[in-house]
Amino acid sequence: MSRRTALTALAALTLGSCLAVLPTQAQAQAATVVVSNSTDLSNAIKNATAGTVIQVRGGTYYPTATLQSTANGTSSSPITLTAYGSETVKIAGSSLPSGSWIFKLTADYWNVSNITFQNSPDSAVVCQSCTGTNWNNIKTINGGDSGFTLTGDGTVNNTVRNIDSYGHYDAANHGENADGIAVKFGSGTGNLITGARLYNNSDDGLDFWSFSSPVTVEHTWAFGNGKNRWSDSAFAGDGNGYKLGGDGETVAHVINNSAAWDNAGNGFTENSNKGAIVINRTTAYANAKWGYYFATGAARLGKNLAVSNGGGTVNKGSSVVSAGNNWDSGISTPAFRSTDASSTYNARSSSGTLPATTFLTTGSSTIGATMD
Repeated sequence: MSRRTALTALAALTLGSCLAVLPTQAQAQAATVVVSNSTDLSNAIKNATAGTVIQVRGGTYYPTATLQSTANGTSSSPITLTAYGSETVKIAGSSLPSGSWIFKLTADYWNVSNITFQNSPDSAVVCQSCTGTNWNNIKTINGGDSGFTLTGDGTVNNTVRNIDSYGHYDAANHGENADGIAVKFGSGTGNLITGARLYNNSDDGLDFWSFSSPVTVEHTWAFGNGKNRWSDSAFAGDGNGYKLGGDGETVAHVINNSAAWDNAGNGFTENSNKGAIVINRTTAYANAKWGYYFATGAARLGKNLAVSNGGGTVNKGSSVVSAGNNWDSGISTPAFRSTDASSTYNARSSSGTLPATTFLTTGSSTIGATMD
């Protein structure tokens, strides 16, 4: 082999080895973006690509248009939007036009965490036809419609974990629509709500109106909803803790180990959903209407505890399967360790889970919510 031929071969081998380790286009575009003003935040959200990590520096942001994106991550390279380190991030809707949302995703595989969305003119956060999004340790506060919304067909495998959503009120409709969490007008399986605290909203804590696929809820509290805190002379909020249907859908939602108290309506209600809703190990306490209202459907009620509800313990139709509840024959009602709810407003644990409390706990291993 000539010296020139050998050098050419070596160059080709070297170039080939370099090419082998060059990132793909998607990898090259992925980046960590640190933002500290509303313009950069909006651009980062809009222009994100799979694998992008957006870190938001501490402070309060006042965008002048809805923050939104149609950019998709992937299951292995999600897009991340989160606070920078342990800094406190708030995004306020005070400078948005009337009727605006703060944050809208029509996208797949995003992870959003450790951000507060407050004072929205309309809904605070809307995820439309999203797949594989994860929401962790976020807050939606004092908005003009529902705090957090999943909506649209193709709403699949989304997880909402450790959210606080409270103080929402839609003035134009006299409080009739503003829920803590709304999963409405859509379909899609695999959606989970866990560790939510939904309170003092004008309408319901949680509302599944016109959503045709099962949603699972666990370790969630809904309280103080539907009360007229806004001095509205035509107030129309319903005030159910968990509204589990409506608009003719028949669907078997699942509620595990959750509680409803001090709501202006029912604690848990089918709301005309005739599906085989599963309500397991929950507690309804001191709601103004029924603890459990399942008068027309085929709900499966098991190991639930209803105490001191204004309308009564349970209203159940002939198709309901009821076993192990404190209204069933032979099942006693254990005493609560505490009926002082003040501790339920405390800060969450360092990992984001619900605050420790003895409120509505009984020590029973067979009936009622464990309140954790």
